[in-house]
Amino acid sequence: MSGESTYADWIAVDWGTSNMRAWALRDGAVLAEGRSDKGMGSLAPDEFEAALLEVIEPWLGQNRIPLVACGMVGAKQGWAEAAYSKVPCLPVGPGAVRPKVRDTRLDVAILPGLSQADPADVMRGEETQIAGYLAKDPEFDGVLCMPGTHTKWVQISAGEVVSFRTFMTGEMFALMSEQSVLKHSVGNGWDASAFETAVADAMSRPEALANRFFSLRAEGLLAGLSSEAATARLSGLLIGAELAAARPYWLGQNIVLIGAPKLATLYATALALQGAVTETADATQTTLAGLTAAYIRLKETS
Repeated sequence: MSGESTYADWIAVDWGTSNMRAWALRDGAVLAEGRSDKGMGSLAPDEFEAALLEVIEPWLGQNRIPLVACGMVGAKQGWAEAAYSKVPCLPVGPGAVRPKVRDTRLDVAILPGLSQADPADVMRGEETQIAGYLAKDPEFDGVLCMPGTHTKWVQISAGEVVSFRTFMTGEMFALMSEQSVLKHSVGNGWDASAFETAVADAMSRPEALANRFFSLRAEGLLAGLSSEAATARLSGLLIGAELAAARPYWLGQNIVLIGAPKLATLYATALALQGAVTETADATQTTLAGLTAAYIRLKETS
């Protein structure tokens, strides 16, 4: 971009463990967006500012510009630790931290995550999506499910996060398909029928899960189980076990899925098999809406 009139009013940043996304905003519209593979996990605390400037430098004028960031950038190992807000609470409330910066054009605020004492649980980044969804539907009362590496089930009431649970389903799928004996059985294809059967199997007998996993390998060796069926069954077993454990969250509730379209569709399919009706919301849009809500709040309280 060039010309003073095209500089951003403020910048929104979603900074996770493995990558960072940033958006330049002016008058409520996105002017530009950028990405970096320099996530929190690859940076020392004194390297965040330089990594940020690599992406946002073209959006900066001469004046100080507000920047609101969410995600693992606020972790203990991140740029600056933003202490968790304890539930029940607003998804994005007070507690933003402002790391020291060398570039005088930057006014950085890092949003806090949420924590739960019993059972112990934490989130960073998802709380901003929750705030974004509630900004569009402030009267929502029900459950938000955010499928991903660490899937979140979040109970919402009266505009607050009441409780939540995290399931390492996505990470378990990645580990088992890439580092366990099952790496020889799975592939890139998909068998929808096998997925549905595995969901039902896991929900009816979650205690047999470890045995069902090895059966995928054995059936491949003895009965020629296809990689498409093995992949779908592994996913279905893991998601089915998650749904069995998360039943108190979704049974009889209004359920909204916020996540990558492909994964959200799998959860919608699995829940539909149990008679649960779901809606979906775009993950990027809810993240931006949540960062916008936080930006407005920070302006009002500064």
